Amino acid sequence: MAGTFQDDGSSLNSSPLFPWMSLSPGSGSPYSWPKELKTEEGGLYLIQLLQACAYHVAAGSIENADIGLEHSSHLASADGNAMQRIAAYFAEALADRMLKASRPGLHKALTSTKISSLSEKVFVQKLFFELCPFLKVAYVVTNQAIIEAMEGEKMVHIIDLYSFEPAQWIDFLQTISARPEGPPHLRITGIHEHKEVLEQMALRLTVEADRLDIPFRFIPILSKLEDLDLESLGVKTGEALAVSSVLQLHSLLAADEEVLRRNSPSLSKIHPKVFHLDQRTLREFLEKDPINVYMASPDSASTSSPYSPSASPRMRTFLNSLWALSPKLMVVTEQEANHNGFTLMERAIGALHFYAALFDSLESTVSRLPMERQKIEKTLFGEEIKNIIACEGAERKERHEKLEKWIARLESARFGRVPFSYHCRLQVSRLLKSYGDNGYNIKDENDCLVICWNDRPLFSVSAWRFRK
Repeated sequence: MAGTFQDDGSSLNSSPLFPWMSLSPGSGSPYSWPKELKTEEGGLYLIQLLQACAYHVAAGSIENADIGLEHSSHLASADGNAMQRIAAYFAEALADRMLKASRPGLHKALTSTKISSLSEKVFVQKLFFELCPFLKVAYVVTNQAIIEAMEGEKMVHIIDLYSFEPAQWIDFLQTISARPEGPPHLRITGIHEHKEVLEQMALRLTVEADRLDIPFRFIPILSKLEDLDLESLGVKTGEALAVSSVLQLHSLLAADEEVLRRNSPSLSKIHPKVFHLDQRTLREFLEKDPINVYMASPDSASTSSPYSPSASPRMRTFLNSLWALSPKLMVVTEQEANHNGFTLMERAIGALHFYAALFDSLESTVSRLPMERQKIEKTLFGEEIKNIIACEGAERKERHEKLEKWIARLESARFGRVPFSYHCRLQVSRLLKSYGDNGYNIKDENDCLVICWNDRPLFSVSAWRFRK
């Protein structure tokens, strides 16, 4: 059975999948029967409920969206199963968007003090690193690729575009110290927007380098990535350069949206035509790609993708500047997701698929109640979801795109792909096996690696070199 949304949303009221749409908030409690469903059916109901809420938020139908969000609040729970937890954060993000659009003063007043401290953000990022394998895989792959690329080099310079986790480079120092020819003179330039993070990085790495007797220097650069002046990085003639970017490049796409809106007015006319809700199992939902819920309006049908490589001037400038530094290797890790669509519905559907799988993987790794899991979901995933759903323009930083777009973008910037070695893949396989036989795996795709939860790709890692 499948329900269908028309442009005016009229079919929602008659769809058997959405009996709550015909009810007003005060017409009695419709909440009991979904709670009595099996977990699988309850999860599907929540998915459909959230998709319907997103549709009404996108259409500006505040009353229907409010009804849907009231229902979801009775079913969602930050302490429940994976779908209940993700529903809680999506409902919060949709409500945030509604409030921001309809009552901006009230929204500003309510959110003015909701600022996580730096220590909390760093703590949660480290929790994610420790409890889930995704960042560990990215670091293992990055380190091994750099070690192999720098074989025989006497002077090595690494630029870390987001320098916050000392464990990555401590492991690198230990590995490179064991080279048969001895360690190189090593410089690591670390970039971060907080001085305290860089000071901690410098202290930890300098102590380890001294212990291993490695000629080493850490150069801190206090900057956001979008404000970084690549000419200030002090790349010297004669040193082999490597660049590490872990979940950072997508943020540069935020600076391009206003340019796109000014230069392509027809893009704003993209609108929903038909929205199909498939009745399938929760496992299928977690594993399959998002359903296609959008058709462009006739006058925008011939418009190129709003975020194609040619339409990203800020990104293109940054990558061209990196290319000009002639890096021997650059390793890029990004979320394997499509969260940069021009419309809210496109992003909402993609984000539901991605975070449903991510929450499911966390459920298998960490038990349901500990504070650590809740902190990761609220402070990290929840804030990402809110940024994807509730924000627009330069404020929307979480513009995740799939590997195929990154390949096109990097190749257009004159970088050439570097395949990962068998030894690199073997290290990753061993790391994932340490988490047990619970769904984590890797796949090869176009000489790149994709980290998956079951069959669902979640993160990609690709290696690149300077190409004349």
